[in-house]
Amino acid sequence: MLLEIHPADPQPRHIKTIVECLRDGGVIIYPTDTIYGLGCDISQHKAIERVCRIKQIDPQKANLSFICYDLSDLSRYTKSISTPLYRILKSYLPGPYTFILPASKEVPKILQSKKSTVGLRVPDNNIARTIIQQLGNPILSASLPGDMVEEYTDPELIYRNFSKLADIVIDGGTGGMIPSTVVDCTGDEPVVTRKGLGEWKEE
Repeated sequence: MLLEIHPADPQPRHIKTIVECLRDGGVIIYPTDTIYGLGCDISQHKAIERVCRIKQIDPQKANLSFICYDLSDLSRYTKSISTPLYRILKSYLPGPYTFILPASKEVPKILQSKKSTVGLRVPDNNIARTIIQQLGNPILSASLPGDMVEEYTDPELIYRNFSKLADIVIDGGTGGMIPSTVVDCTGDEPVVTRKGLGEWKEE
């Protein structure tokens, strides 16, 4: 199913359809503030395994990240955040960044890396955040399989290529081609481990 959703004002009935699909263990392709992503409800173990099969990765080794609604939602999934780190997160989020943080007990085991860290995002995208808000759970953030990034910006092309893999493809307009900037915040100082769309000013 290809669902066209208004980027600024998502239609409630479409959001309801997506939320029901995710609660049933469905997999969706959805827009973020960077590239289109492959997602599912992080509490649906089988759906996470399905995403990993699509990507041909081992969930334990994959370093999968997920998307939260806002900072207070994000703080549930990481161990206590120091004031300086909170200030950094607050100044960069919502935005095109993935922060690697120590995982709290709320993070499903399947999504914790061996180091007990987790990648968390709060994208500046109304569709993604409305879905999360209505679902009441974060959604997984995985890139689409393969390397043809040019084909991942047009929702109709995405639908043509990946409709067999996902239950719903959301058309939220043209997507970007550059992924998020990844910042590891598990050490003393934040370290950029992948330069993406987000500008990073050294603190």
